[in-house]
Amino acid sequence: MWDKISFLQKNLVHSIPIFMVLGIIFGYFYDSTSLNILIMPLTFLMVYPMMVNLQIRKVFAEGDGRVQIVTQLINFAIIPFIAFGIGRLFFADMPLIALGLLLAALLPTSGMTISWTGFAKGNLNAAIKMTVIGLILGSLATPLYARWLMGTVIEIPLAAIFRQIALIVFLPMIAGYATQRFIIFRYGAAKYHKDIKQRFPMLSTLGVLGIVFVAMALKSQTIIAQPTMLISLIVPLILLYGINFTLSTVIGKYFFSRADGIALVYGTVMRNLSIALAIAMTVFGPQGSDIALIIALAYIIQVQAAAWYVKFTDRIFGKAPEDTAEDIMEEGFFALHNDSTLKAAINLLDEEHIHSIVVLDDKEKPQGLLTTEMITDLLSDGKLVSKKLSSIELMPIVQLKGSVPIKTVLKTMKKTHGYKVLITDKDGNIEGVITESDIINRYAKVKLR
Repeated sequence: MWDKISFLQKNLVHSIPIFMVLGIIFGYFYDSTSLNILIMPLTFLMVYPMMVNLQIRKVFAEGDGRVQIVTQLINFAIIPFIAFGIGRLFFADMPLIALGLLLAALLPTSGMTISWTGFAKGNLNAAIKMTVIGLILGSLATPLYARWLMGTVIEIPLAAIFRQIALIVFLPMIAGYATQRFIIFRYGAAKYHKDIKQRFPMLSTLGVLGIVFVAMALKSQTIIAQPTMLISLIVPLILLYGINFTLSTVIGKYFFSRADGIALVYGTVMRNLSIALAIAMTVFGPQGSDIALIIALAYIIQVQAAAWYVKFTDRIFGKAPEDTAEDIMEEGFFALHNDSTLKAAINLLDEEHIHSIVVLDDKEKPQGLLTTEMITDLLSDGKLVSKKLSSIELMPIVQLKGSVPIKTVLKTMKKTHGYKVLITDKDGNIEGVITESDIINRYAKVKLR
């Protein structure tokens, strides 16, 4: 099942149009009003999983202040007004469509901001921070901007929008963060990052596709009666994204480093269309499907444009610097405390199909490495499985900062005859691990020159 959902997620540029067409067909042959009951469950399915992986703690990390300020200035002082102007130009007689365009422009950043920044080798930490800040500011600003810019032509229920944002953004954000901490507490950071984390965006994708299907089904009769409507909506979207990409690229290239410039582009161009869809479908009642129409189409333009932009980042910003340890590390690590038993270590190694674990003291500081080879030797020497890990002589742990080049990791492994290195942030906190397998996987993907 997960493979099928993953396929839909990785191919949104195709799956979104397919679900749009299916919704239109369903709405043409069947009475779609009964689908209204699905809007809230699908909204929850769309938003809550997205919040589980939100790295709220990164907001308080120091550094990259200048690029964060410029990013949010573009997001809230420029792009909304460009979207409003395009809406006035193309949809003067269709205020609901214009509002949909404005909603898309008012909710910057999504999980894809982080993903595409990573693909283009931009500043990943800056992108994470942009995502959280953009989501919070956008959620608070959207009702006010909508009332200010569109309030004269459409009744904007300010209190209803704020109430709905609390239900579909901030409540899921709190629940998502609590879920993330519980999973890490229950299963450990390594298992969360390795096996669990990637499933939440897949669930969110199902919510997005479901909402798109419902929106198109509710709007089906109008679309079929005016088939050229979809084309008339795509042109303004292309114009909006084109202006956004151009403006952000110029600012990113000439005023910031390569890594920060790429983060700025994806932090301003990628819109949180899921939240925009949720607001449209839950606040505006029957009119919501009209507003959601252009937001659904924006998915197609956004995903396609983001993918193509990655291909040109080296030409625009120059070649990416040499990969560093944090570029290939696995987030989190498997560990046990030193008061655990050898039996517990054996069980963990067997359950996770790994070759070593980190042993921590009561202050969560790494004391050493316990490997399968060491366990085999201990058992052959007659050691009891009830033996405490604190009484076992462990292999020394090698720690390197995430900013060091991969060549440094390789040299360190060779020098120490080790196969695992713990990676720390600039403050010495362990972020992840690199093993020989990670190195092999990295170079297996390198094209021959």
